[in-house]
Formats: sequence, structure tokens, C-alpha cells
Amino acid sequence: MQAGKLRHRIQLQQLVESQDPESGAAIKAWQDWPAPGKKLWASIEPLSARDFIAAQAGQSEITARIVIRQREGVLPTMRALHRGKVYAIQGVLPDPVSGREYLTLPVSEGVKDG
Repeated sequence: MQAGKLRHRIQLQQLVESQDPESGAAIKAWQDWPAPGKKLWASIEPLSARDFIAAQAGQSEITARIVIRQREGVLPTMRALHRGKVYAIQGVLPDPVSGREYLTLPVSEGVKDG
């Protein structure tokens, strides 16, 4: 993938669980990943009409794909933020040639609560 195609800045987040020190209740919150404020270069591509129809046939909610450089630790339980939109990551796919250059993240729009 050419670097020029990675023109969007996204923030990945992971759901973390902690414990309220006063009540002891479990608290779930989204935390920036890999570090607070660390944005990644990405390509966000809405599905083409043909891709969207094929995805609907499989009862999929996937509306776009996000492509980022290869990075260890990206999980389908995470979400991506871009310009106020929340994208739920539905999978993490390595590039088909070497498996080491970039990742494709099929995503759906909307809030992901874990």
C-alpha cells in the first residue's frame, strides 16, 4: 500500500475494565490505544455498491474498511474514531501478499460497547 493512500487520522480505542475504589463496582471505559492521543494514519474506504449488496446478503453490518500499517495488538474488540464517527471493528485481516505490511479492518458505523 502506498503511504499517500493513508491520508486519514484515526484513533483506536480498547475497552478496559477497572474497579471503583469507593464502591468496588466494575467500571468499563474506552481507552486510547496504543497511547492517549496517539493517532494512526489510515485509509477509510466506504464499501462500493456491489460490496455493500454482497455484505447485506450475508447479514453483515460492515459499511467500510479501514486500512492501517501493520501493528501488533489490534483486536476486533476495539473501535476506531474518525471525525466524530465511531467505527466498530468487525475483524482484523493481514494483507494477502506478505501478511506483514498492512491490516484491513472491516468496520460498521455506530457505538460499540464491547
